[in-house]
Amino acid sequence: MSGSAGSRAATIAVALLVGVVYGGIATVGHRHAIRIGEVVIPWGIVAALAGVACLLLGLRLVLGRLAAGCAAAGLVGMVALLTLPGLGGSVLVAGDVLGTVWAVAPALIAVLVVAWPNVAPRRRTSAVA
Repeated sequence: MSGSAGSRAATIAVALLVGVVYGGIATVGHRHAIRIGEVVIPWGIVAALAGVACLLLGLRLVLGRLAAGCAAAGLVGMVALLTLPGLGGSVLVAGDVLGTVWAVAPALIAVLVVAWPNVAPRRRTSAVA
């Protein structure tokens, strides 16, 4: 990510905002499931985690590590905030296996995406005879 300090600050702010918005939307939607007979398919958690991975990978590949880290901070912060009980005691993230996976997995995905090392392409060196 190169450019002026103003464009970098704007990129960071937008990435943080995108992470916050996606974290809120995915937290609400992670509990969705479809029932086919006796089988319950939790498509909400699958879609939410795939979205987290795609969002952070896309930002990392296009805008760099800083933008992906800011989006990850916003996303994980929003998930953590919405995990807490509300004023009336209602919760968006239940204390079951699905809720625990949603509380932990976005942070793990964020760490993997942001901390993954840059792999520079190998340069061919010509042998001098």
